[in-house]
Amino acid sequence: MTTLPGLSMDDVTGGIAHVIQTALTPVFFLSGIGALLNLFNARLARVSDHLAHAADLLRNCPDGGDETRLHRQLRRLARRTWLLDAAIALGAVGGASTCGAALSLFLQSYGSSAVGGWTIALFASALGCTVSALVVFLGDSVLAWHGLRREGPLPRSLEASKTDPRH
Repeated sequence: MTTLPGLSMDDVTGGIAHVIQTALTPVFFLSGIGALLNLFNARLARVSDHLAHAADLLRNCPDGGDETRLHRQLRRLARRTWLLDAAIALGAVGGASTCGAALSLFLQSYGSSAVGGWTIALFASALGCTVSALVVFLGDSVLAWHGLRREGPLPRSLEASKTDPRH
């Protein structure tokens, strides 16, 4: 194998190793974002199930006492759904930005210096979106904790809510 004039084999190998290391960093970040998106989607599915259950309880609610409480829980669950949707969207944009940053790094390694600014912008976007998704997820968690502490969990049925001493 021949090398370029003025470059030793160690320089070429070191350059290739540096490109691989640099390109793998966004891949690990993307893996973390994927885990977060999985968590957000699982949480959204659970909240959606609670929302459907609360709506069923409200339809079968015979008296006004439980109806007010169920309406409060439905509003809280709807806000949580909105927050989780936002966290998923931010996480997806962060993941797409991470992929763009990885592509930009590869293009940059082939000598295209015009993409250097794109690499920084895309990686900054990925970090910003991921941090924002985590902050929004924290908002969902606070709503969930507040709702559980204040109103308790949704009853399995209306009869169960009448025997619960918190209501």
